[in-house]
Amino acid sequence: MSATATPVNSSKHTQDRLAKEHLFLQGPQRRGLELWRAVRIFWELISGFRALHFLGPCVTVFGSARFKADHPYYQLAERVGTLLAEAGFTVMTGGGGGIMEAANRGAKVGGGYSVGCNIELPKEQKPNAYLDRWVTFRHFYVRKLMLVKYSYAFVALPGGFGTLDEIFEVATLIQTGKISQFPMVLIGKEYWQPLAELFARLAAEKTIDPDDAKYLVITDSPEEAVESIRDVAMHRFGLTYGPQLKPRWILGERWRHAAG
Repeated sequence: MSATATPVNSSKHTQDRLAKEHLFLQGPQRRGLELWRAVRIFWELISGFRALHFLGPCVTVFGSARFKADHPYYQLAERVGTLLAEAGFTVMTGGGGGIMEAANRGAKVGGGYSVGCNIELPKEQKPNAYLDRWVTFRHFYVRKLMLVKYSYAFVALPGGFGTLDEIFEVATLIQTGKISQFPMVLIGKEYWQPLAELFARLAAEKTIDPDDAKYLVITDSPEEAVESIRDVAMHRFGLTYGPQLKPRWILGERWRHAAG
């Protein structure tokens, strides 16, 4: 089942929307245009909230869309998705290919629920085939909000600018107390070693506190990753699966995910 905050009809349609995004981000525009854009962003937020409200406890998995199924990183992500599902978590990703597809695929193998927050791009990113539910967003900042809002932990496998953006977004929110110190696990010690060295440099230069990175776990083991998430999410924060929220028919919320 899918929900689309912004339905995509064609590549030309997507290009037209991106042209409007460029205009919006090029400084002040006509006030009517600014108001209309604010309304559209607000509606995208509401659409995301309505679509994702009944997920149960989620873990978001970040990573590159460029790895194919025969790549070791893809296989690591699939294993992570399976273990998270077996631990009772809903697996959420950006909904695309590569690492995202692998984690969603693993969730299905593990008998769990698989969700994607897709994004409109010039080269359309199609939702992968292993999603039980997905939402397609126009705006990266709305999409990132959804990926953070519904998650009790975060896993990052190797990726590029987008993955780094997501890692630092979460790190900043934790550092500033905007979200709780939920665990963030980086899988792939060799790949993330330069980032670990950067964090050490930042601490040495006192641009971050030494404790700011203590919630980060860097490992090569999917088992260690999921065990650390389960321990922190369920014990330190006292999170449980709790009572199942029920949709309200008067609001048109007809979808329901049976919590595990």
